[in-house]
Amino acid sequence: MLKKITQASLLILLFSCSALLKAESVGYETLSPAQPTHNPDKIEVIEFFWYGCPHCYSFEPLLEEWVKNLPKNVEFIRQPAVFSDLWGKHAKAYFTAEALGVVDKVHADFFDAIQNKKQNLETEDQLAKFFVAHGVKEAEFHDAYNSFLVDAKMRQAAATAGRYSVTGVPAIIINGKYKTNGPLAGSHEKMIEVMNQLIQQESKAK
Repeated sequence: MLKKITQASLLILLFSCSALLKAESVGYETLSPAQPTHNPDKIEVIEFFWYGCPHCYSFEPLLEEWVKNLPKNVEFIRQPAVFSDLWGKHAKAYFTAEALGVVDKVHADFFDAIQNKKQNLETEDQLAKFFVAHGVKEAEFHDAYNSFLVDAKMRQAAATAGRYSVTGVPAIIINGKYKTNGPLAGSHEKMIEVMNQLIQQESKAK
């Protein structure tokens, strides 16, 4: 019996290693089960990130350049990951910016404030000052920050990463079917290449 258990464990381990090596060779892994997308008419690309992640910060310029040339059949979605209380505070800042329609105004500066200026942007008051400095009225910030919409997105975000087997950032999900990240692709530049390859593949399939 012990011998059979050992053999079974070995087979599982070999299968897992084989799957990992295959994923690394192509630069992505296939999600099982695949997840539904928001708009079936579009190829959905989701970026999981955290403002406190230096890898996300270094990936951001490449991603921003890619977004500028987004194909018409592609929908790009930013999704802050929530793996701790601190990550949750930064995620809430993003969702507040989204609710106020000022993501384009604050996103890059928020990264810079966290990564380079080492600012503490965690409490409602600290975030209010940041948003006001970017042209948002303080009352409007507080209304959005404490809104049902932002609260709902926060509750949803806590479980979203698990649906896509995301355990680290930055991670990219392509059309609910594939995941790529730095370790799988080998570099941030390769991540962009993998994204384009899979988008082309999914576009042909449609």
